[in-house]
Amino acid sequence: MSRIIKLLVGVVILAAIAFGGYSWLQGREPAGNGLETVAVESGAITEKAVAVGQIEPRLKFHVKSKMSGIVRKCSVEVGDRVEAGDPLFEIVPDPTPGELVDAESQLDTARSAFSRAEANWNRSSALAAQGIIASDQLDANREAYELAKIELAHAEDNLELTREGRVSGRGKAMESIIRAPAGGIVLQRNVDPGDPVVPLTSFQEGTELATVADMRDLIFKGTVDEIDVGKLLLGVEARLKIGALPGQDVVGTLTRIAPQAKEEDGARLFEVEIELVPGQDVILRAGYSANADLIIREKNEILLIPERLVLFEEDGAKVFVEIPSSTPEGEPEKVEIVAGLSDGLNLEVVEGLSAGDQVVQRPPRDIF
Repeated sequence: MSRIIKLLVGVVILAAIAFGGYSWLQGREPAGNGLETVAVESGAITEKAVAVGQIEPRLKFHVKSKMSGIVRKCSVEVGDRVEAGDPLFEIVPDPTPGELVDAESQLDTARSAFSRAEANWNRSSALAAQGIIASDQLDANREAYELAKIELAHAEDNLELTREGRVSGRGKAMESIIRAPAGGIVLQRNVDPGDPVVPLTSFQEGTELATVADMRDLIFKGTVDEIDVGKLLLGVEARLKIGALPGQDVVGTLTRIAPQAKEEDGARLFEVEIELVPGQDVILRAGYSANADLIIREKNEILLIPERLVLFEEDGAKVFVEIPSSTPEGEPEKVEIVAGLSDGLNLEVVEGLSAGDQVVQRPPRDIF
């Protein structure tokens, strides 16, 4: 008898669960056929292209040395502001024994050649005063003397530069102190005292000592997909979202579009530059990653529906939506509309619907 009672209680519980589930499903259905509806609403829509990139200074340059050696002194740290001509680094020469011997040998050779040329010039001058030597020979000896004098000065400067890293001759100091070519903020310092320096020449890039930039003039540099670049024009508004500054929008203007695409990870991208509007109350730093919304078209106070509810026919020439049937058990009715602007999620309704109208939303199809 107890088993029968337990069985009856179980059946009653299952029936109650089934009835509750059925009632919950019935409560979700806005219509008798189980289809849901979405109301046509008023709102704003923006057609835009997205550029991905970062904040960079417009003027940025790398400091290098034109002489080899060892860094003796660093006069700046990262974040320091420098003006044009300020000392940044002092480089001392680090010649090899062979280079030093060559410089000394060149000086000895130049001194010997100068002594001979000077003696010839003095002798020629004395003979010319007596009318014994021709004037063209006198001119040749004077030219040889002047050239030997120049070569001697060059050899002396070369030895001084090799030994000391500076040249003080001829009334003009040429020292091995690297100075800032322009003003700005030191973004990077890549060497420390004691580091070797390779010079900048026509055949090698040389050691990059530091990077200096003008942080008062920042721009956005990024890329836009080739699908969107054809819609862009110079001067369109840009709204930047900085990853490090959530909730703070920065505005600017599109100022450059690259004429040629570059391929990156299988996609063709065009480089763009955006000039930021001055006077914005936000502190920006070089290297901030950002996304820029480039506004192509924008409309406010228009009728909107989710684009997923739209049916396209005849290759998009005709656009339809479904509205609830006039009878509770009837099938939804198709209504043709005139579509306007789209942002990929919502679609503007130009004609065919009014605010508050209900549009049928069919459930997603099962995928087996």
